[in-house]
Amino acid sequence: MTAAIDFYFDFSSPYGYIASTRIDALGAKYGREVVWRPFLLGAAMKITGGAPLPGIPLKGDYAKRDFARSAKFYGVEYKLPSTFPISSQAPARAFYWLNRSDPERAKALVRALYRAYFVDDINISNPEDSIAVCAKFGLAADDVRAAINDAAIKELLKAEVDQAIARGAFGSPYIIVDGEAFWGVDRLDQIEKWLASGGWKY
Repeated sequence: MTAAIDFYFDFSSPYGYIASTRIDALGAKYGREVVWRPFLLGAAMKITGGAPLPGIPLKGDYAKRDFARSAKFYGVEYKLPSTFPISSQAPARAFYWLNRSDPERAKALVRALYRAYFVDDINISNPEDSIAVCAKFGLAADDVRAAINDAAIKELLKAEVDQAIARGAFGSPYIIVDGEAFWGVDRLDQIEKWLASGGWKY
């Protein structure tokens, strides 16, 4: 059986957002399931000593231009949110709650949450704003609110974050194919070549 593609991303990541619009089609083209795994970049940054891009002199200004340029290049609607970056526990918990019963619908929820943040400028780090997006998506607000505050869902997210870090995830998107890790939306062409060729030695 062909191994699945693991797609790690943070809801605060413009590059994760762009990748989310393309990764399933890429997997389907080569008969690969894509397993979506939101994690928390903040937890990884505590280990790497990294900082959010906008706060880094020189690099931050470049990054803001690159976010917009990359979105345009891939044909993805985008604008820099007024609050950026954000913590993403609330949308990640909503995803993992829904993913337990309906993984395909959970992927669609990711797209709705990403669009709310990067197109409609809704601050999804605020639990009530994430809940409102979920309600518009068709989920019961009270169910989502309970899930976001549920100890088991919190523990599930923590376990996923720990696993992501154990597998080396330090950025978003971080995509693992056949044990090979690729960081960044700009690695999608390499991923496609890997899938088409069965990988290569280097």
